Amino acid sequence: MILGKVVGTVVSTQKDPNLVGLKLQLVQAVSVKDQKPEGRIMVAVDSVGAGIGDLVMLVTGSSARLTLLTQKAPTDATIVAIVDAVEVDGKIVYGGGQS
Repeated sequence: MILGKVVGTVVSTQKDPNLVGLKLQLVQAVSVKDQKPEGRIMVAVDSVGAGIGDLVMLVTGSSARLTLLTQKAPTDATIVAIVDAVEVDGKIVYGGGQS
């Protein structure tokens, strides 16, 4: 899984029929410890209703097609969770009453 931040939305009127009705988001991979941008921005199917600015967990590859929404979708990246808190070495580095 990849930790990322939703940074935008993709709108597409012409697409594969199996993508119709699915929300497409731009997700920037981020560092676990400080949530700073790290790596590339990916287009991902949103299976949980995330919004811009949300910290999310993203799966890629064949795992991206294992949610109920994406079983038949031609995707290689899917948002599978909105993160409430991140704890590293006993210290909360995101959420848990702070943001």
